[in-house]
Amino acid sequence: MPNHKTNCIAIIPARGGSKRIPKKNIKYFFGKPLIAYSIEVALKSKLFDKVLVSTDDPKIAAIAQDYGAEIPFLRPKELSDDFTGTGDVVSHMVEYLKTQGEDFNFICTIYATAPMLQIQYLQEGFKKLKNSNAKQCFSVTSMPFPIQRTFKINSDERCEMFTPEHYMTRSQDLEEAYQDAGQFYWENRTVKSNEIMFGKDSIPIILPRYLVQDIDTIEDWERAEYMYQALKQSGEF
Repeated sequence: MPNHKTNCIAIIPARGGSKRIPKKNIKYFFGKPLIAYSIEVALKSKLFDKVLVSTDDPKIAAIAQDYGAEIPFLRPKELSDDFTGTGDVVSHMVEYLKTQGEDFNFICTIYATAPMLQIQYLQEGFKKLKNSNAKQCFSVTSMPFPIQRTFKINSDERCEMFTPEHYMTRSQDLEEAYQDAGQFYWENRTVKSNEIMFGKDSIPIILPRYLVQDIDTIEDWERAEYMYQALKQSGEF
C-alpha cells in the first residue's frame, strides 16, 4: 500500500467506561452529546485531514460518526481500562494509521470533555507550533491563587505550607503559575525531543480561566453548565 503523507490529524479519545459520570462522553450538554462539541470545533477549524475518535464503545462510535468524525476501529479492551493513559491511546491510533499507509506531520489530541473549546485557540496553537522548533503546543490557563501561598493538611489535620518562606510575601510579588487546561495538545512529529509536555520544548496557549473547566465529577459538570450558560448569554457562544 503506498504511503500517503498528510499534514495533520485530530485524535479524540473517548472511553465508554466513565464511572463518576456514567456515559460522560455522550451525556447531553445543552442539547448535544458532550463529545459533539470537540468534533464540531475540530471540523470547523479546517485544520485537519482527518478527525478521528478512538473509543471502545459502539454507541460512542455511532454518535461520533453522526457528528462527522471517523472511527476506523473499536479500541481493544486492554486500552480501555482506568489505567490506560491518553498517550497509549494516541500511539495505538498512530500505529494503526501506519499499517494503512498513512503518515502525517502534526497530530492534535483533543479531549472529548471540552465543550468550551474555541476554534481560535486551536488555530493559534497550530500556527505557533508550525512556525517554531518546538515539539508540542497545548492549552494552559493561569492559576487562580498563588501556588507559593498554598498549604496542605497533614496527618495531624493541621495546616502546613509548601513554601512557608512566602507566608508574608504579597501576592502581587509572586511569580504567576499556570496549569494544563485539558483541551488540546498539538505535536510536531518531525521534531525530536525527550522533554515532557510541561517542558522547554512546549509552547503554551493561554486561555482565560472562564473558558476552562475539568469535567470529572457531577460537581464539575454542574459548574461547566453554569459557565456555558453565562457564556451563551454574553454572546461568547
